[in-house]
Amino acid sequence: MTQQLRIDSAVTGSAGRAFAALFRLLKLARPDRPIHPEGLGLSGTLARTGNPAGPCGIDWLDSPGTDQVVARFSRSVGLPQALPDILGLALRISPSGGGPADVLFASTGWGLPGRFLLMPRLDVAGATMTTLMPYRGRRGPVLLGLRTRSLPPGSLSSGEWVLGLHWAKPGGHWRECGELRLHSGASATDIPLRFDPLENQPPGADAYGWTRRLRKPSYQAARRPAPPAVVHPGQPARPKNPAEILQQSTTGRNSMSTVSLLCNSSPADVWRVISDGWLYSGWVVGASRIRDVDAEWPQLGAQLHHSVGTWPMVIDDSTRVTAVEPGRSLELVARGWPMGEAKVEITLEDRGNQCRVTIAEDAIRGPGKLMPKFLRDPLISARNRETLRRLELMAIGGAGK
Repeated sequence: MTQQLRIDSAVTGSAGRAFAALFRLLKLARPDRPIHPEGLGLSGTLARTGNPAGPCGIDWLDSPGTDQVVARFSRSVGLPQALPDILGLALRISPSGGGPADVLFASTGWGLPGRFLLMPRLDVAGATMTTLMPYRGRRGPVLLGLRTRSLPPGSLSSGEWVLGLHWAKPGGHWRECGELRLHSGASATDIPLRFDPLENQPPGADAYGWTRRLRKPSYQAARRPAPPAVVHPGQPARPKNPAEILQQSTTGRNSMSTVSLLCNSSPADVWRVISDGWLYSGWVVGASRIRDVDAEWPQLGAQLHHSVGTWPMVIDDSTRVTAVEPGRSLELVARGWPMGEAKVEITLEDRGNQCRVTIAEDAIRGPGKLMPKFLRDPLISARNRETLRRLELMAIGGAGK
């Protein structure tokens, strides 16, 4: 038994660290909130009916009463409204005679095993939500769930949202134990409140050790300040009305993933490397070889013909100059099908004996553009940081025409 506990602890601990690493990566694209980036603040009441048919073992749920609630509704990945997303509802409950309790719900199934699986939904009308992981009560594990009873016309910001609160044993039937009523108030805005279900738990409830090992590292990673870095991927402007994000499609162009490096070489040395198309496979991460370069490179419209990948899985394609200011900037469209095309902007800033080089890049066509921006930005930025390091070393070494 002791050996099994050690194995379980090691497995959940490793998974928790993996989630934390993912959150740190996501923070490069979303420094403030890695997931659930935009939300709608709500407030209301939770009326608990108790459990006259049989207690669940959590004091707070087993006794009737009314609690004040502050809530935040959000979409986890932040995809456009036209696409399904994981829906989230975070509650800050103020039970009488106790401190605040944070309970987090996410869209899942309702039966088995769906109640333990995250499920993307288009909207809240037909969505069911659970805490995904059970609380520990006096009578064993207890899972909480919410189901919509009625919605306001139009959007969540236009009236009252009514949900039924339920509890169940992990493999048992759901039992209703309360009603949650939420509204957005006079103005639909997001709220800065941070929820922590591990530190703020309902009276009589506790988190299992394995849930703490899974969740705590990622919560800590999400709350840490964004690392000072050369990465400035750019966030879409926060709309004046967050409810529009949750109920309507958004428009507008996100800025490109951008990295910079102060190179210990002059702009002329750096430009000599950039202007020699035959050297691109030496500093551009992902380019495995150069097959041909137009004699006019890097003039407007010139192309270099490159290959990407590792032998024998090598793809031949090309990169074209779409704008150039010799010695100062170069704009490219890099092709790498079947992944698609990317726009790349390279700029040089004279710092005397040094040169600040900036690369801005984003997918513009093909399957690569289908990846959510908050996922592709960190990948592009990590690759281009290494690209800049290689470019600096080649400039210092005197490479180029």
